[in-house]
Amino acid sequence: MRRDIRAMIYKGDIPEKFLKYDNAHFVIVPVPYEKTTSYGRGTCKGPGAICAASEQVELFDEELQKEVYQKGIATVKEVTDLDELQKVTEKILEDKKFPIVLGGEHTISAPPVRAFKKFYNDISVVHFDAHADLRDEYNGSKLSHACVMRRVVEEKVPLVQIGIRNHSLEEAEVIKKEGLNRPFYSHLIHGSDYWMEEAVALLSKNVYISFDVDAFDASIMPSTGTPEPGGMNWFQVVKFFRLLCKSRNVVGADFVELAPVKGNSGPDFTVAKLIYKL
Repeated sequence: MRRDIRAMIYKGDIPEKFLKYDNAHFVIVPVPYEKTTSYGRGTCKGPGAICAASEQVELFDEELQKEVYQKGIATVKEVTDLDELQKVTEKILEDKKFPIVLGGEHTISAPPVRAFKKFYNDISVVHFDAHADLRDEYNGSKLSHACVMRRVVEEKVPLVQIGIRNHSLEEAEVIKKEGLNRPFYSHLIHGSDYWMEEAVALLSKNVYISFDVDAFDASIMPSTGTPEPGGMNWFQVVKFFRLLCKSRNVVGADFVELAPVKGNSGPDFTVAKLIYKL
């Protein structure tokens, strides 16, 4: 059963005035959308689990030595329709705020990217994932978690993929045919950071982050529909975020595919803290 909307507020122990939309720089958009998951299910519960876990995140950031919530973090009403999600994202951008979309399955990433393309003529996407998500259709649908980055590519938005370790022959051919930047495959970047500056250099000035939680190794992130071994670790992701935010203008993000497991709140907290780190 889906969490009540009252629980679907990313708030931690933040004072009320910093949770108001008018005062907020960051806007959380919960999207409990799940229609095409093909293995494990439960991503519709992801936004609620992330928001619930946010209450346990310490507000003081040890690296910045600041309480970054003072920029303001508001949460809008949940969205379950993809067309409506694009409209909501556009409204947030019109208000000059930073949208953070919480999935839900990865299908939800395409509408925000279309919204950003209207506002930025040089938007690019950095995509963290175990899977390429570049199929033209999957199980008879073009609007699938397995096709979402194909829809992004069709928008002529530059794409850089990080952590990929499972894709089909069809997707390999798409990468070659479309002239996409080669994926930063997980086995090539494991245990090193030489690749980070190269990846950032491939991105335009304005960057949207799409983060599928299965980019993390399955030992860190078992709570997802299709966990994969051989993934990224916490410090590797945070280090890349740090470099990216120093070198480019990050304008929005989504975090998708968390499928919470009862009795194991660690993955929920990991995603909530990663959002706060960003």
